[in-house]
Amino acid sequence: MLAKVLSSGFLGIDPYQVEVEVDISNGLPIFNIVGLADAAISESRERVKAAIKNCGFSMNPKRILVNLSPAGIKKEGPQFDLPIAIGIMRSFEYIKDETRLSDYMFIGELSLGGSVKRTSGVINAVICAKEKGMRGIVIPKENMREAVMIEGIEVIPVRSLKEVLEFIDEGKIQSYDEELTDEYKENSYNFDFKEVKGQYAAKRALEISAAGGHNLFMVGSPGSGKSMLAKRLPTIMPRMTQKEIVESTKIYSSNGLLDGNFPIVNRRPFRNPHHSSSVVALVGGGRVPKAGEITLAHTGVLFLDEATEFPKNVLETLRQPVEDRKISITRASYRVDFPTDFILILASNPCNCGLLFEEGGKCTCTQHQINNYKKKISGPIVDRMDLYVEVKKLKTEELLNYGEGESSETIRSRVEAARENQRIRMGDGKLNSNMTQKEIKKYCKLDEESLKLLKGAIESLGLSARGYDKTLKVARTIADLENREYIDKGDILEALSYRKK
Repeated sequence: MLAKVLSSGFLGIDPYQVEVEVDISNGLPIFNIVGLADAAISESRERVKAAIKNCGFSMNPKRILVNLSPAGIKKEGPQFDLPIAIGIMRSFEYIKDETRLSDYMFIGELSLGGSVKRTSGVINAVICAKEKGMRGIVIPKENMREAVMIEGIEVIPVRSLKEVLEFIDEGKIQSYDEELTDEYKENSYNFDFKEVKGQYAAKRALEISAAGGHNLFMVGSPGSGKSMLAKRLPTIMPRMTQKEIVESTKIYSSNGLLDGNFPIVNRRPFRNPHHSSSVVALVGGGRVPKAGEITLAHTGVLFLDEATEFPKNVLETLRQPVEDRKISITRASYRVDFPTDFILILASNPCNCGLLFEEGGKCTCTQHQINNYKKKISGPIVDRMDLYVEVKKLKTEELLNYGEGESSETIRSRVEAARENQRIRMGDGKLNSNMTQKEIKKYCKLDEESLKLLKGAIESLGLSARGYDKTLKVARTIADLENREYIDKGDILEALSYRKK
């Protein structure tokens, strides 16, 4: 007897519908799974057989063939255990009514005892079920918190195969609503900008970066606080919107990185990969496409500490995703698109010894060594950085000062006000950092004095066309922080001060 059960897989982070077909016939006892299944899916044969047996059902020796359609897409993961088991039980006629099989999707891993266990990509599957017009989806109870974020579709949480059968045959649904209190727990951080001593220029640059979504390059002595400052950037960024929470949770779910206790990404991601990371680890890809660090940082911050220690080919892969806010990865068997809308923060020493900026001639590097060290980060990468700031070690009086500076909450209020100005001007989700040429001409108009000043800077600093646009974008953000409609001379001067000399 042939049975069909609907499920979902995902390619990259994009979900697609999978039709699990099960055919049981007479012949030599065999259990085959076809449809480009990986090892985890092939091993589901043993899990499914044991789960069905331990739930009190017998499996007579038959020829069992399972097909995962579309058969041309590579599939991985144990989430197909549940639909395969449902298909087998329908074929053995343990399930009499197949009405709900056509109205609902099924996803979940099975234990040998028949319990339904947590699996990756559930929120992606819920989105797929909604897009396909399904009535609902049956998921592991442990995945319920992430699944209920998607409105407009019925979510059926289950703990065991027996509960699934009760739902299919009788429509019985277990209630777990009482466990969903505190779904959005307090969005708090363990550190704050008020703990940072001195470094006023760097803090101002970070505020501008957060307000307009601008990339920042910090160059400074070892121990000057570059990493400490970068880690505090998410604390001054606006709280995530519901759309951003769903996007980030979808990315982390597809990579199996959600916290089991609180499987919702409601804080700005902060990714800090080690400089030994490979190209695939950074941009994504692999035999079965996975999101890389630049996608995991989507809606948040990607911090590359000791940027000069990253292999040059790894850094160069950032050029296109930094500009386009997305990356397309094409291989022989697939092509996937990943979102990469993040703020890039680079940090490095100024030279090999790191003491170039310190007073007293402490630097022991030759000019040739200094030049070679700076060349480790190419001109095109530096040109894509909106802000450049030099960070020096604290002076003695600053180091011994135990007073507190502005809190992250105070700075965030200015950042949110600046972003609200951008939303009113350009619409939801659009920041100054990704203005088009048309928008630059419309919203970055300059008076005669500012134009003259910018013309002189182009000649003296050798600004490229990209550098010119970025200067205007940064000036627009500075004006937004001051709640001014038009850019003035002071905004241009401050924006130019953040260009690399």
